[in-house]
Amino acid sequence: MRKIRKYDKEFRINAIKHYESSGKSLKEVAESLGIPTPTLNGWVKEYKEQGEKSFPGSGNIKPCNEEYYRLLKAYEDVKMERDILKKAVAIFSKTK
Repeated sequence: MRKIRKYDKEFRINAIKHYESSGKSLKEVAESLGIPTPTLNGWVKEYKEQGEKSFPGSGNIKPCNEEYYRLLKAYEDVKMERDILKKAVAIFSKTK
């Protein structure tokens, strides 16, 4: 069974900067840091695309997903309101 390691944002950025400044190959840097080469490659790509906004970490939403989560929350609120109204209609429409 393979252990999944988590790396914080600071470690990732330092690894990328080390790769960029060392003149070594991606594989050499990854091996020296003890991380898989594809992992470092993915970090480099993400950092080139998003800069300091890369690696938001747990609990932080990437800017490209903010609207999605805002709409999802609004949808959940509307569903809850609908269910409450259904129950209210059922209660008030009972014949006595």
